[in-house]
Amino acid sequence: MHVEQLDERAVARIAGAIGEPARARMLFCLMDGHARTSTELAIVADVSTSTASAHLNRLKAERLVKVMTQGKHRFYSLDGPKVARVLEGLSLLADQPRRKFVPNTPTRLRTARVCYDHIAGTLGVRLHDRFKELKWLVSAPNGAGNAYELTGAGEKALDALNINVEEMRSSRRRFAYACLDWSERRPHIGGALGSALLDTAVKRKWLTKDLDSRAIRLTNVGRLEMLARFSLDVN
Repeated sequence: MHVEQLDERAVARIAGAIGEPARARMLFCLMDGHARTSTELAIVADVSTSTASAHLNRLKAERLVKVMTQGKHRFYSLDGPKVARVLEGLSLLADQPRRKFVPNTPTRLRTARVCYDHIAGTLGVRLHDRFKELKWLVSAPNGAGNAYELTGAGEKALDALNINVEEMRSSRRRFAYACLDWSERRPHIGGALGSALLDTAVKRKWLTKDLDSRAIRLTNVGRLEMLARFSLDVN
């Protein structure tokens, strides 16, 4: 992008919306993929409900959150994976390691967690590496945006899990890309493919989600399936 084409006012506006501490707490809370009411987000941000509503209106105006009405309730969630990627990037920037990297992320979050709608943490990084080792996942021909493509072997493996690859490819969302993991400082799988893997793992009860955090836990069934399907020993 040419510098003269950049709308610096829009960038400053969005940065200002994220930069307020209460709004930042709301946004990072929504990184687990769960929608929440303004009352719940007020508790997270430690502000009154009226103040929370004002903050949410600002975030909605900048297209950082979206709202869905169900009955008498309004539920807020991040407005798409682009917002999640920006927040993950800010997590990295805020930590800016100038010495040898030593993770200080709480153990259960570092082990496995949700990054918007895909698997992050040590488990996510190991799956990413294993998919590449098995040559199921390769860099896209143009290499733009750390994009990935599935090989024929990868498609067969996903087909065995009843994951519809063609449906993912036909969606408007990016198919697959390397999403830098803020606790591991290495990539996990993002995009439609990452989302499908998480959705499948939860439906098959390989993983269970915590209700009060972004943490996810690998079940005994999940450990067996990771070994059987991906030759990935997770203990």
